[in-house]
Amino acid sequence: MRDFSADHRWLSLNTATVRKQGDLAEIIEACARHGIRCIDPWRDQVAAIGLERAARAVRDAGLELSGYCRGGMFTSDAGHRIEVRDDNRRAVDEAKALGAPCLVLVVGGLPQYSRPGSTPSKDIAAARSQIEDALAELLDSARAANMPLAIEPLHPAYAADRACVNTTKHALDICDRLDPQRSGAIGVALDVYHIWWDPEVLAQIERAGKDRLLTFHVCDWLVPTTDILNDRGMMGDGVIDIRSLRRAVEAQGFAGYSEIEIFSNAWWQRPMDEVLQTCIARHRSMV
Repeated sequence: MRDFSADHRWLSLNTATVRKQGDLAEIIEACARHGIRCIDPWRDQVAAIGLERAARAVRDAGLELSGYCRGGMFTSDAGHRIEVRDDNRRAVDEAKALGAPCLVLVVGGLPQYSRPGSTPSKDIAAARSQIEDALAELLDSARAANMPLAIEPLHPAYAADRACVNTTKHALDICDRLDPQRSGAIGVALDVYHIWWDPEVLAQIERAGKDRLLTFHVCDWLVPTTDILNDRGMMGDGVIDIRSLRRAVEAQGFAGYSEIEIFSNAWWQRPMDEVLQTCIARHRSMV
């Protein structure tokens, strides 16, 4: 396993971590000041300053990307299917323009939450079937753009509103059905917040292998957690054995960035420089 204690060469910042402290241009400037060389921006943050300006800011700062967040939210009623398809094709194009190595997919839950305005449904099996069909369709566009798709399995607490693909096994089963040749066109984005609890996770990481492991996110699970979405912990403040999970992905040959993604009402209240300094220190000591 790589030694991160001496520097933060392999730290990537998911820009949601400081989304309340500044716009994407300001976040990029702060990363450059702190020697953070990689980011994963969110689509709404890119849209707020414009795709062309965002791409130029990344380029001028000499930054790399560890991913692009996010495509997906595939589930909808029939009246929204074309909107879903077109939105995800745009996400692929944006990821390509920014130079991202993959498009991270939060696949969606029940239609009324994934695409507001859709007819309500409680049929989670139908939602999962629709997700796989939409992924198969998007894969054609992604292959044409040479943009790998990274399915992010989310904690089961998010099954209704954000993603009803909730285990690494489920995500890999989809990958195997859509890409049995393991071409590199589709794989997984593994976030320790969502997978740490899973008794099968180490075996599934081994099953994934290097070609399916597209990106790796870190944060921590606080006890108690007061908000399932916006109370993530800084690494070392919770109960996740982060290093055992990093050791497992690196044992399969993953040699990319450890991407810090912290949705936190508490950390959003702190100055951006303080958050980034803490991220650097904890990446060295806890990741």
